[in-house]
Amino acid sequence: MMTLEEFKELTEQQKCPESLPRRLQAMWHLKKGNWDTAHELVQDASDADSAWIHAYLHREEGDEINARYWYKRGEQPESHLPLAQEWEQIASVLLMKEGKT
Repeated sequence: MMTLEEFKELTEQQKCPESLPRRLQAMWHLKKGNWDTAHELVQDASDADSAWIHAYLHREEGDEINARYWYKRGEQPESHLPLAQEWEQIASVLLMKEGKT
């Protein structure tokens, strides 16, 4: 299982590893500041984890109403954590889930 620290190290690479699941690719792009690419990766997905990432994206852009909608779709409480901390929370949960599959 990849740790959060190992995943953060991956974000130092110039190119996103295509072997990562789409949700983790979105998180990689978020860490790199590639909002549009991250949004493209999750906007059409119907799973709860992608909705959570989608909520984060809209929260980051300041669209709280849209973020609230996506938190509900993602079955997550609306976050009030600093964005960097929420990014780590989402990435940690996704990495944990990947390690169990």
